[in-house]
Amino acid sequence: MAYSPYWNPKNETMARDDLHALQLYKLRRMVAWAYANSPFHRAHFDAAGLTPEYIQTLDDLRRIPFMTREEWMASIADQPLFGDLPATAPANAIRYHLTSGTSGRTPIRVLDSTKDWDWIAEMWCYGLWGFGIRPQDSVYFAFGYGSFIGFWGAHYACEKMGALVIPGGAQTTEARVKQIVELGVTTVASTPTYALRLWQQATEMGINLATESKVDKLILSGEPAGSIPAVKRQLEEAWGAKAGDTAGMTELGTIMIFECARQPGGTHIIEDHYIEEVVDPATGEPVPYGTLGERVVTSFGRGFIPVLRYRTKDMVVKVPHTNCDCGRTGDLYDGGIRGRWDDMKLIRGTNVYPRAVEAIVREHDAIDEFQIYIWRRDDIRDEITIKLELKPGREAEWPALEAGLARELADAHEGLRFLIERMEPGTLPRFELKAKRLEDARPTAVYS
Repeated sequence: MAYSPYWNPKNETMARDDLHALQLYKLRRMVAWAYANSPFHRAHFDAAGLTPEYIQTLDDLRRIPFMTREEWMASIADQPLFGDLPATAPANAIRYHLTSGTSGRTPIRVLDSTKDWDWIAEMWCYGLWGFGIRPQDSVYFAFGYGSFIGFWGAHYACEKMGALVIPGGAQTTEARVKQIVELGVTTVASTPTYALRLWQQATEMGINLATESKVDKLILSGEPAGSIPAVKRQLEEAWGAKAGDTAGMTELGTIMIFECARQPGGTHIIEDHYIEEVVDPATGEPVPYGTLGERVVTSFGRGFIPVLRYRTKDMVVKVPHTNCDCGRTGDLYDGGIRGRWDDMKLIRGTNVYPRAVEAIVREHDAIDEFQIYIWRRDDIRDEITIKLELKPGREAEWPALEAGLARELADAHEGLRFLIERMEPGTLPRFELKAKRLEDARPTAVYS
């Protein structure tokens, strides 16, 4: 059976002028809803001297104040558990989720209505269908089914598309590998890190996933590594499958960008459901195509908790839709989400971004796992160490790898010296959800 390459052909390929008209219609409707029903947004508008009637063009979007995570968290602290963002009563919710968060950090908690949840699945349908999933596929979700939003929306999207869904929660990695092979799974959804871990486990079990499984598609999300060429190359060779990047947020409930089957080196923005601005993180002013900036998102789909001009702190480079020949007219983020502005670390006057480090480390196939460790020598000098585990049988490569990696990292970071430390196999942490490979052990709590 021949299928369209688009989940929503009309909207995904509409002319840009028509797309902008649709965005304006949805923006005005969402602004009116938020102002009338969300105390948070009404206060935002009132403080700026705005009412919904002021939004007459897309350019008027910039009149709306930015919304920040800090404000959201302050709202939750003042009015637990959900703050004053919800635009309807909690009794109308059917779903509860929260951010994966960091140890000791209060998560953002969200609620969704039946209509919201249908939209959340619909957004995943755009991305999953766009990368090639069809009703005849069987999709394995290799993540824990907890309160973290994770792949919940993708699970329901696959059901909506008619694909077979195989939940892989509450199992060991070994058990998951066995299921993937025994059930003839064609698609695996996981973080990039865990996709590597599944392959490593399969190798230890004597299973060659590229030849002994039927997996031909990997759906990646949760980490910037999904768009790092070296990581993608490793995964595609290991699994004998195409790897597609997606990105979402608990604050939105679902994905807003996805990589299509053409794999253009970037991710399409679902522009009929979002307005994605890119601004200078210091000034908040818009930056042109091709310039690194901060994502600011306005969502049209979730009514329970409206999101208007939310500063994500994600690092992105927007490029025109013509950078991909798939026919979609939504713009792209070249290289997907490139990291977070608040992940940047200052080491002896040099900016270090974890994604940039990972892009270099993953070029070395002999490396099994790694960690970025920042520390202070003698309470004076900041140091950065890359801790590495080698793959079994690759020990002889260590001297050349150590010298080469140190040189490559220094060359990419203004001559900053990176210490390279080899660890015993199995000593570094492994991750099922979002990998946390950066440890800042300096005595001051926050460095940026």
